[in-house]
Order: sequence, then C-alpha cells, then structure tokens
Amino acid sequence: MEKKRVAILGSSGMIGQRFAHMLHMHPYFEVTAYCASDRSEGKTLANLWKLFDIDMDEDLGKSKIQTTDPKALAKEGVEIVFSGLPSEVAGPLEDACADEGMAVFSNASSHRMDIDTPILVPEINPDHLASIEAQRLRRKKGGYIVTNANCSVTGLALGLKPIVDAFRFTEVYVTTYQALSGAGYPGVPSIDILSNVLPYIKNEEEKMSSEGKKVLGGFSNGRFGDSPISIEASCARVGTRDGHLEAVFIKDRSMPTAEKIAKAFSSFRGRPQELELPSAPIQPIIVREEPDRPQPILDCDAGMPERAKGMAISIGRIRVNNDRLRFLLLVHNTVRGGAGGSVLNAELAFREGLI
Repeated sequence: MEKKRVAILGSSGMIGQRFAHMLHMHPYFEVTAYCASDRSEGKTLANLWKLFDIDMDEDLGKSKIQTTDPKALAKEGVEIVFSGLPSEVAGPLEDACADEGMAVFSNASSHRMDIDTPILVPEINPDHLASIEAQRLRRKKGGYIVTNANCSVTGLALGLKPIVDAFRFTEVYVTTYQALSGAGYPGVPSIDILSNVLPYIKNEEEKMSSEGKKVLGGFSNGRFGDSPISIEASCARVGTRDGHLEAVFIKDRSMPTAEKIAKAFSSFRGRPQELELPSAPIQPIIVREEPDRPQPILDCDAGMPERAKGMAISIGRIRVNNDRLRFLLLVHNTVRGGAGGSVLNAELAFREGLI
C-alpha cells in the first residue's frame, strides 16, 4: 500500500512533536513536511525537541523544519495535514490547507463549533464524518477539516458515552485537575503553580459543555444536533506534567449498581476497535479497582498495543450511594486528548475511504 503524504503544522511545539512521534513509521501515512513559523525554519526536530518522556528516533531528529505554505504543500503532493498550531493562528492556515484540497486533522479549537465541521471522537461519533461532505461542496478543491475535542472533553465524553447510552443519565457535574502541558510549552510560570492550584482556566468550563454536547449528540439531515445532557464543570490547573484527572458526579433516581457501571465501562468498544486501527487501544476504557487509582504518574500511558500508549482512558473509584454516582477518570491530554486523537481521526477517515 502506498502511504499518504502528510504535513505537520506547528512541528516546533509539544502537540506537533507528539504528531511527529506518533506518525513516524506509520503504516498509512508518511510525513514529508514538518512546518512551523519562520523563526524555526532550517532547524531540526532534534534542535527543538520538548518531549521529556520520549527518546527521539535519530533519523526523526534529523528532519528539518520548513515554513508553513499551504500552496507549496499542495504542489508537493501533500494530501493530509495534522495541525498542532495554537488556536489563535490555526484558523486561517487550516482553512487555506483545506481550500487547497487537503484533509486537515486539527487539535486546535478554531473550527470545532463550525456548522459543518465535526468534533470527532471515533469510538463515540464516527457517523459525524458525514458532515465533511458539506465542506467539500463549498471548498472548490474538495478539502475539509476534522477537529478533535478539547483534551478534557475527550476524556469526559469517552467516560460518559457507555453509561449515558446504557442508563440515560442527563445531568453531569465534573471537576477537572488539569496538567501543566495542557497550557502548551513551557506551561505556566513556576512561581504561579508551585505549592498552588490555579482555579480558573479561560474558556475551559464553557468548552466542557458546548463541545461535550456536540460530541455526544447526533448528525442527521446534514445538521448536528446537541445531546440533551447537561454538563456543569469546574476546571483547575495543577502541578502535574501530563494527564488530566477528572472527578465526575451524576445523580439519577434509578441509579444502577457500581458493578453494572464498571461492566459498561470495561465492555465498551467502538468503530476503531472494530477496524483495528493502528492507534486504537484494544480496550479504550480501563477500569482500575485499586482504591488509589487512576494516578497521572502511573496511568497516563494506558493503552495497548505499543502504538496506542496513552490512547486509553482510566477510570477508578466508582462509588454508588443511593441515587448518586461518583468516579474519577484520567486522560493523557497531549496524546488521547491531543495529537493521538487527531491521528486516530485520520486513520478512521482513511479506512472509511474519505482520504
């Protein structure tokens, strides 16, 4: 099989480098362009590497950064673009790539709430890919944009999907404890976070609701329909490096047992598992029975096989008391909630014949 030619936008940043690592030697895709701003042009990935937890492949490290030029990428035969750009600059560049006929898989928030752009979490809403047909019609060369959700929303939506479908819960309350890497490199100033918790992350609580409702909702007759579920969130930044921990509370008059809740989580599978996509975890939700798990330092890299490390979420401390359910979930914010989410989206689109 001839691999599809791929470019990475924002290759000098943390998400861009997660893309570089996850796409290196990928069975479907070959990265032919590593793009960033003018100030990084000519440097190698080794010069700019920011991922402390990955030993960079020597050949990958020799890859050189080029400027971001959508027209030049199209002339080079690039078919797929992975965007790790900051949201404040992503929108126009992603549009320009899509207008040149490329399929754009974005980690940025710029297009998530567009009326014809899916926020895709493949185990939850693979049918939302149908929305790209409207984009193809309005873009003369047939390109399109697919986004992944906010990193905290990705974990929460995966945790909610099996139990909302099985038990029809309608009200969810969540408190997030979000890692420093969620703020991009180098995170937040050390003097602000040492011995401290920052109880406010701009726009985060609003995204939990609006994006969560879109992800968990439907798509029919060419339109997205929000899920009726209510999501109320409180979001804080804490001093962990990677991994967003989320405390979920649900109240319902007909609450099932903790055992039934746990079974719904552990038995959950979706389209990526059915297709055995390369980056799909065999078990997307891992239930921990220990009283002190999940923990970011121990469980952030959950997921098998090796290519799917960090792509599973972990859930633990499942407690039911009369009409109340509480549990904790953990998502790797720069893998499943970041670059890995977009890679899985592209794998699904490829296998479904959309690339």
